[in-house]
Amino acid sequence: MKALAQALRRQATDAERMLWQRLRSRNMAGFKFRRQVVIEPYVVDFVCFEAKLIIEADGGQHGLVADKDARRTRELERMGYRVKRFWNHEILNEIEVVLGQIYCCLNTPHPNPLPEGEGVV
Repeated sequence: MKALAQALRRQATDAERMLWQRLRSRNMAGFKFRRQVVIEPYVVDFVCFEAKLIIEADGGQHGLVADKDARRTRELERMGYRVKRFWNHEILNEIEVVLGQIYCCLNTPHPNPLPEGEGVV
């Protein structure tokens, strides 16, 4: 699984690269993001463990697997994460809007936090 995450980092889409440039090095309100991270049994595009926020950059193929993505999102939410999905064209064409939505998620309390000590870190 770790090898898959490393391969995905090397094969990032233009949208993923653009978003990573804005999220890396604590550029987003001081929050630390990591990219292509294994959260068993998945590899997520970006995650901020501190805020329990996962950001997914979805290409056109995701329109064909909406049910699978919805199931994946529900499972990650059960682990205590918030999942925010953006289409690649949104990231490429409206990056400031996307960043604004991410900023709001980071600065809004989690709507359904897990009890202390539960969830994946």
